[in-house]
Amino acid sequence: MISRSIAFSGLALAISVTPGFSVAHAQETGKSFVENFASLNKKRWYVSDGWSNGAHQNCTWSKGQVNLKDNTLTLGFAPQKTKDRDYVCGEIQTNDRFSYGTYEARIKAAAGSGFNTSFFSYIGPTQKQPWDEIDFEFLGKDPSKVQLNSYVNGKGGHEKLVEVPGGANSGYNDFAFVWEKDRLRYYVNGHLMQTVTDPAALPTHPQKIFLSLWASDKMKSWLGAFSNPEEPVSAEFSRVAFTALGEPCQFPESVACSPD
Repeated sequence: MISRSIAFSGLALAISVTPGFSVAHAQETGKSFVENFASLNKKRWYVSDGWSNGAHQNCTWSKGQVNLKDNTLTLGFAPQKTKDRDYVCGEIQTNDRFSYGTYEARIKAAAGSGFNTSFFSYIGPTQKQPWDEIDFEFLGKDPSKVQLNSYVNGKGGHEKLVEVPGGANSGYNDFAFVWEKDRLRYYVNGHLMQTVTDPAALPTHPQKIFLSLWASDKMKSWLGAFSNPEEPVSAEFSRVAFTALGEPCQFPESVACSPD
């Protein structure tokens, strides 16, 4: 498996560029929230549409692959020709940026070689900021694990694969990271899986929150070989939340409800 930091070298400018997005927008840090997807709050979420993240990605972001039903957000992947791609895929991102606190998502990831389901935070050159990022990435070639990683000023190399009991694609699981000034902790179903204290792996800039599903036919050593799926591929999200440091936890299952 190759490092995502190596595979994406030089692509920071391509990550989820929002056309017409004002650099002055969302300079203030976003507030705590719980999103249960009864509807898509357009003040909170922006739907990526009409571009891709670079040559490595074989699909174009499409609002048609972002759907809500029964308090569930579904991000899809489907054959559909665009200007320079043969497939379309789904992503949403917050309008606001968020700083230290607890980031949580309840996810049923997609399975399939070549696919990537992602829950992550990111800021970068598009917003005239250094590239900082914190990741949960579900590599569809092996849904039994999820890859953890972070970037500081464009430098990654902090990957770790951790087990997801029963598989990330077999049902919903809870994923969380707690980002503090001096440490970063990752949780799966409330269990601490990784603690990072190396300053070189700790982002410092407020970031936007992203949920996405995409695929690649170029990154075989990392994502596996891609082939046109015979059945529809999708990832599902039933809850996303952010709890700022020092604020009360917002729902009983939240990692923020538990002491350190």
